Amino acid sequence: MYTPDLYKNENPEEIRTFLKENSFGILINQTNGKLCATHIPIELEIKTEGKEILQGHISKLNPQTEGFKENDQVLAVFSGPHSYISSSWYDHENVPTWNYIAVHVYGRIKIVDYETSVDQLKKLVDKYEVHSKNPVRVEDLSAKTMREARGIFGFEIEIDEIQATKKLSQNRDDHNYKNIISELEKTENPQSIAVAKEMSKCRK
Repeated sequence: MYTPDLYKNENPEEIRTFLKENSFGILINQTNGKLCATHIPIELEIKTEGKEILQGHISKLNPQTEGFKENDQVLAVFSGPHSYISSSWYDHENVPTWNYIAVHVYGRIKIVDYETSVDQLKKLVDKYEVHSKNPVRVEDLSAKTMREARGIFGFEIEIDEIQATKKLSQNRDDHNYKNIISELEKTENPQSIAVAKEMSKCRK
């Protein structure tokens, strides 16, 4: 991912938090000479020995899985809030741009066994059911329903490299920076407001 130095995020804790809060990613690999991509939840986890990995699951019917046998190299892409930035918000003439946060994780994928896949499903469901009025638990599902889990491959991705971009108008002076935040907040667009919130965290 091309990222000018000004917009590189090299704070491990920030990146870790971002991945946990924006875990619906895009898994990309090459299968039969073509690039393939699948939109799926991909969770950051810590192994017992303290090593960080990504984990998730994918349908066995998905042709993308064929490529894992030939080449285990994959890219997982995670996107955060993003918004158009109008140059009319500056106190000088300039070009419009786009603010955004994104993380690319490069690594090697391996398929895990059924029991590990079910454990992954339990963690995933527990994470997203925590605020439910009547939370679903994988442990409570019938044997008939759990047969559906036989239709997926659970996987782990050993992380080789992380590239993180946080492009939030860092090149603007305080006056223009504050005005961008103000204009974003006026849009009533959830993505734009989220960008304004992130910008406010970066510069008080």
